[in-house]
Parts: sequence; structure tokens; C-alpha cells
Amino acid sequence: MVVSTNPNRLDILAETCGHRNELALPKQVELVRVPPIKCQGIKTKLVPFILSSIQWEGKGRWIEPFGGSAVVALNLAPQRALIADSNIHLARFYKDVAEGYVTPEGVAAHLQYEGSLLAESAGEHYYKVRERFNARPSSLDFIFLNRACFNGLIRFNGKGEFNVPFGKKPNRFQKSYITKVRNQVARLSGLIRGFDWSFDNSDWKETLAKATERDFVYADPPYFGRHTDYYNNWSETEAHELLACLQDLPCGFALSTWKENKYRRNPHLLSETAGVKMFTT
Repeated sequence: MVVSTNPNRLDILAETCGHRNELALPKQVELVRVPPIKCQGIKTKLVPFILSSIQWEGKGRWIEPFGGSAVVALNLAPQRALIADSNIHLARFYKDVAEGYVTPEGVAAHLQYEGSLLAESAGEHYYKVRERFNARPSSLDFIFLNRACFNGLIRFNGKGEFNVPFGKKPNRFQKSYITKVRNQVARLSGLIRGFDWSFDNSDWKETLAKATERDFVYADPPYFGRHTDYYNNWSETEAHELLACLQDLPCGFALSTWKENKYRRNPHLLSETAGVKMFTT
């Protein structure tokens, strides 16, 4: 993770692998709040590291151009936030929660009903919901598919259709599991409806253009060279452009990225940040 507390200072932290009080970073997070949406690359386990590594006074907006699961924002709980994602289904889900179209009770009822049909059909009902979602997308079907699909993946084909196969657990939606997801939606709903949060379906460049001096940007893009979904195609060129844009921001930023693995090192990160101090976790 690349961290810059202001435009004139750049520190590097690179990954190798409470509700809000007086908001200031760094902060220690002892209990990580899990979001209702699962996705590949989710930073749940890294939240304590991320929020303890950033310096920010908290007087502006917390901005995420690659919102994803929004797990970092959920655990920071800033008063003001802009969460954006190029995946329209993610953006729609958060907007629907914020506007009250998706409620904890509604999610629980939907998962219970669709889950019972899933169990009765030995899993075949999953593909009926997936077909329905691709024809008429809805946030309730989206969270059902997200929780019933293989490994919680969010993946779309070139036509923009959700194409993740069934996760082979037809009895997944037991009462305790549904209650857990319901509570996750309730925490998210209480947070975003109580604070000044907005959600955009937009490109990362559009989102960064909205940053002002007192804001802080947390960027968690797909890692180039690894599998990405239809909505988040990501190349080495874009990774290069993002790092350049971040360093030109009027505010501080943090970039989650990878430094190295057993086979290779991150070329654009190392070449464009020569001489900068690095930490790993």
C-alpha cells in the first residue's frame, strides 16, 4: 500500500501477500466489521494495517474510486465519504441501501425465500435467479447470487452478464447465516444513512477529479496481471496512470498494491518510487 499524507510526502507500504469517534488517522481497529458484499481481493484482514498506517485529520471526504466491498470505509466510518465503482451493480446496491430500497428485513426475507427454493432444487434454482438477474438486475438478487455463488466471486462476461457458477452449497441459507447477513446490512444501513455518504457508478479518473485539499483518497484497484472481471479490466498502463494521478492529487492518498511475490516484483511501483521507504505486511 502506497501512502501519501500530503502532496509533498510519499511513504510506501506494499502488500506481499468501531464506529466513528473523534475521527483521525492513524487509528487502531480491534474488531473488523465485515460488509454484506463479498468480493475477490477484499481487504478485511488488512483493515487494521491500512487504518493504522494512514495520517489524516478527517476534515474532508474519504474517497474510494474502487469501492468494491467498501470494507475500509465501513470500518473507518467517516462523516463524509464518496464511494465509487465502475461496476454498476455494486454502486446500485449501496445506493439502494442508502435510499432505503434495500433494508435488513427485506434482505433476510429474500434470502430465506430464495434459499428455500435453492435447497428444494438441489442448487438448480441458482441458475434461474442468475438468468433473472441478467435480464432484470436487482440488488436483492445480486446479494443472493453473491452469497450463493462459487467462492463469493463477482465476475461478468463480455456482455456484462454475471457468469459465476453455483457454489455447491444448496443448504447455505440457514437461519443463522441469514441473520449474519441481515446484521451486516443493518450495520451498513445505519452507517450510511446517518452520515453524508454518496455512491457513484463512475470511472476512477472521474472520481479522483472530485478530490479536494482536505479529502483523503484510498485506492484499491485490481492487480494488473491477475484475473479481473468485465467491469474492472485493468492493465499495467492503467496502473501506471493511476500512480501518476494519485501523486498529482491536492490531498493525501493510500494505494493498496503488491510489492513482490516469489516469482516477480511489481515493476511500475518500484521504478516510479525509487528511493522511497518501503514497509510490508
